Amino acid sequence: MITHGKNIKIFTANSNPSLANEIAGLLNVKMGNSKVGRFSDGEISVDINETVRGADVFVIQSTNNPVNDYLMELLIMIDAFKRASAGRITAVMPYYGYARQDRKAKARDPITAKLVADLITAAGADRVLTMDLHAAQIQGYFNIPVDHLLGVPILAKYYLSQNLKNVVVVSPDLGSVTRARKFADRLHAPIAIIDKRRPKANVAEIMNIIGDVKGKTALLVDDMIDTAGTITLGAKALMEAGATKVLACCTHPVLSGPAVEELEKSVISELVVLNTIAIPEEKRFDKLKVLSVAPVFAEAIKRIYDDVSVSKLFEE
Repeated sequence: MITHGKNIKIFTANSNPSLANEIAGLLNVKMGNSKVGRFSDGEISVDINETVRGADVFVIQSTNNPVNDYLMELLIMIDAFKRASAGRITAVMPYYGYARQDRKAKARDPITAKLVADLITAAGADRVLTMDLHAAQIQGYFNIPVDHLLGVPILAKYYLSQNLKNVVVVSPDLGSVTRARKFADRLHAPIAIIDKRRPKANVAEIMNIIGDVKGKTALLVDDMIDTAGTITLGAKALMEAGATKVLACCTHPVLSGPAVEELEKSVISELVVLNTIAIPEEKRFDKLKVLSVAPVFAEAIKRIYDDVSVSKLFEE
């Protein structure tokens, strides 16, 4: 049975300490004293340098590249807190890695999103707090509570402040239509859809555009940008279809492989992302604007600690 802790404790591993510090600052809570390092053979060592007995512990860790290292850091920290008699352990995962393998698309495929959910639960987490899962059904892979925050309100608020005219919100593929429609509702804008065929992983081929984009500012919205093939080819197709300008946004800036180079030379005027994943200096470029998710995560953590509803945050 979960015992609610009297003290709130916030810890972080190595994936996104700047975000963790920002969240702790908004909550006026001192960051927990811990160190996550490596033994000489590469194994992960974790030192928790303060008592957590009976405490409500929140471990902030995204599982982006290097995903296996950061996932193991999270699992080992959770195990350490469980063995130190923490009252409740919440895994705060702004970005949930391995989420794209969420079903068997062909014979003998693994369902890695489910495997990761099992590992987090087995390690001892009592709850998971995350944002914009690649597929919403991943929440059902857990047998513990999952609070699924949305990045759309943060992004929509930014674009509303820009007073954009004649906007059309564009879904980069058929699977993202629901997200695009919610986004469009907030901006009071119509939607268009890019129908694409993907011959193999990380390779996208644009087919055609469903909807009217001629003479409009096209706003591409996605949950993540990885190699940037989909978003850049989509932007090119939109300009060819008569869009006057293309803007793009996403929650998770994975930005692997040639992504930065492709985005820099693309027709996209501005790319807005959230800081669920830390972006190193070498991946920052002039078109990139980063918005913080710290306020919404801080509010969610406060609500979980106070045992009040978190749903208000993703219904807004």
